[in-house]
This record gives sequence, C-alpha cells and structure tokens, in this order.
Amino acid sequence: MTKLNDMNWLQGWVLYDAECPFCCEWMARLEPVLTRRGFDLAPLQSPWVQECLDLKFDPPLTEMNVLTPDGKVMGGADAVVFLARFVWWAWPLYALSWFPGMKVILSRVYCWLSRRRICLGATCRAVKYENTTL
Repeated sequence: MTKLNDMNWLQGWVLYDAECPFCCEWMARLEPVLTRRGFDLAPLQSPWVQECLDLKFDPPLTEMNVLTPDGKVMGGADAVVFLARFVWWAWPLYALSWFPGMKVILSRVYCWLSRRRICLGATCRAVKYENTTL
C-alpha cells in the first residue's frame, strides 16, 4: 500500500465483471472518462482483485465495485454515486444522492437494472443465476 500512496493522481480502481459483455461494453465506453479522472479499470476476475477483496465467485458477481487507494470498497449504486462526483455531467446524480431516501432509491434502481441487463441478446450468467435462486 505504500507504493499506492505515492501515486497522487490515482483516485482508485473501477472493478467490473469481465465475463459480462454488457459490463465490458460500458467500461469500454467510460474508460476515457474515468482514466482522465484518475481511475484505472480492472476485471473483478483479476488475481490481485480476488486476493485484495477476498472474492468468491459462487454466486457470480452482480455489481461493479470501486476500490480506493486507502482500501475502501464501494459496490453497486454507492460506487456509481462515488464516481459521479468526479464527472461534471454526472455530478447532479452525486448531489441528488444527498437528499433523504435517495440512496435507497438509487440502490433499488441499480439492483433492478443489474437483474435485467441483456448481454448481446442473452441474459447475463449472473442474472440467470439470480433468477434460479429466487
């Protein structure tokens, strides 16, 4: 972690499911925006990410995460809101999250979208898994 503290430009890592075509497509679109603001992208399946977050892949991954250099981990809507404060056109979402009850609503919207994402014409592996356990 000492080396990480020397990288003043680094705001954190955006961690995504590299087995999900929907997630990969969105990360490819957002990579220029995020990297200009000090974020690096990494698949949740990366060995260092698995070790750092002590991830287990059963059940499959269902949300994006953000890892900060100080070791804080945010997932789902919390991660989206965290990233929004760094992007001028997304900053209103960050501001909206401070209104009472909005974080709960944003979390529910994120979960709803996550369960209904469509990957290249087929439902994601993670979504199929969730639907069989309901």
